[in-house]
Amino acid sequence: MDAAEPDAALDLSPFIIVYKDGSIERLVGNEIVPPSLDPKSSVLSKDAVYSKEAKLSSRLYLPPGVDPDKKLPLLIYFHGGGFCVESAFSPAYHNYLNILVAEAKVIAVSVDYRRVPEHPIPVPYDDSWTALKWVASHVNGDGPEKWLNNHADFGKVYLAGDSAGGNIAHHMAMRYGQERLFGVKAVGVVLIHPYFWGKEPIGNEVHELERVLKGIAATWHLACPTTSGCDDPLINPTTDPKLASLGCSKVLVAVAEKDLLRDRDLLYCEALKKCGWGGAVETMEAEGEGHVFHLFNPTCGNAVAMLKKTAAFISGH
Repeated sequence: MDAAEPDAALDLSPFIIVYKDGSIERLVGNEIVPPSLDPKSSVLSKDAVYSKEAKLSSRLYLPPGVDPDKKLPLLIYFHGGGFCVESAFSPAYHNYLNILVAEAKVIAVSVDYRRVPEHPIPVPYDDSWTALKWVASHVNGDGPEKWLNNHADFGKVYLAGDSAGGNIAHHMAMRYGQERLFGVKAVGVVLIHPYFWGKEPIGNEVHELERVLKGIAATWHLACPTTSGCDDPLINPTTDPKLASLGCSKVLVAVAEKDLLRDRDLLYCEALKKCGWGGAVETMEAEGEGHVFHLFNPTCGNAVAMLKKTAAFISGH
């Protein structure tokens, strides 16, 4: 590092560095790609503004061969990246949504939300809820976006996300369960390696390096400076007294054997089963894989299996 450069106040490499002068350096997730007609999947995408005030857009995806007289399930996706890196327009997410939309035969809205630390929680949650309300504005077929007016089945809405996006998807389902959205029926939620945590180490966390555990906790405190800690229901939903109000009838949680979040995510599944929610919980585990492996290697056997499981979950097969 050059001597003239400011000292780091918080170094969360390889993701983000926050310097003492307030400047921020994002080390990953900065590349973006435009919407397109994907040559491999034939999925068509385009961007649409969902909040003029905050200048926020989502990326919409439409599968090939759409029957104009047939409505498609609607998937609303929230990207990961510790709330602080990546975007809905990152190559990895654009590629994954193309693959998922083609396999599941859904119309999808990939939500871009403002990131921390410039916009601390609850801003990412509030932006995501604004996106959901924008989607709901199409239920009568007269919203601003023709794809949603013409092709979306608002009686079959699914919320999904990975890592921090999985955390967001859970909280959107919680908010939907308590507030609802007129004309929208959230059927299911897909959480891929969701970013949940807790104060006391459990399972595989007990044997992890202290600096790794501290890094995960520090990422949360960066995202939510006003948090009560790692047992805050926002990061540890097993402590949430309102968990039973989750607003859907089924949940699929994907975990990876070598992901440090694995046991935390399985604990969430157990909490859902015991809290009185009453829906169905499914889990699937990818052996030998790490956190969000499917984004880095989407064609590997485990990633394809997860893709097919997700598609089947959405189609009801």
